[in-house]
Amino acid sequence: MAYQGFAQEYMGIPAVTRAYTTACVLTTAAVQLELITPFQLYFNPELIFRRFQVWRLITNFLFFGPLGFSFFFNMIFLYRYCRMLEEGSFRGRTADFVFMFLFGGFLMTLFGLFASLFFLGQAFTIMLVYVWSRRNPYIRMNFFGLLNFQAPFLPWVLMGFSLLLGNSIIIDLLGIAVGHIYYFLEDVFPNQPGGKKLLLTPGFLRMVFDTPEEDPNYNPLPEDRPETQPAVHQEDQQHPQ
Repeated sequence: MAYQGFAQEYMGIPAVTRAYTTACVLTTAAVQLELITPFQLYFNPELIFRRFQVWRLITNFLFFGPLGFSFFFNMIFLYRYCRMLEEGSFRGRTADFVFMFLFGGFLMTLFGLFASLFFLGQAFTIMLVYVWSRRNPYIRMNFFGLLNFQAPFLPWVLMGFSLLLGNSIIIDLLGIAVGHIYYFLEDVFPNQPGGKKLLLTPGFLRMVFDTPEEDPNYNPLPEDRPETQPAVHQEDQQHPQ
């Protein structure tokens, strides 16, 4: 059945990528169906802190504009590089991946307090692309069959493409900046002389998202140990008639 195949493929997507991509698609669908409006979603510090519309801290990362080329372009890059990160360098480290989401979103929100930025989803996508590109520096890329370059140049190529389309590059620069901060603190600084790991994933995230490892020194109680019990055979008895 086509439905079963789609459901199986959908559930095969890593959890964080599946949740974020689905939330973005559903948010856009709700706007297209006029169930909600972008005015209920955009980042507005005054409405957040004075009227306690705290959902805007999240929804501004979920809306990529109306259905069109820009939306599908962003969704393709979001899904592709979010999934490759989750299945690659963050494989088996879901809590660390979620923490990267929170760290990046926090920095972008701080910047949004001082700039007139209404939606930060594109910056978040660029951050994911930047981190992936720096962790895969030797992969050769091809952009629409026109440009050939190595992966670390991909965020800059995307920024140039946005510029050609007449879009502001502030969002792209923000994503690159936040991605570089995360990459430096996570991958570069800890390996420097005198450096140490500064980004420590909180324990509660590990409790929620990571499967606890089995303790190799654990010694179960005798009643919990599987015991080999002798088989009981019953012999047929013949009774004299």
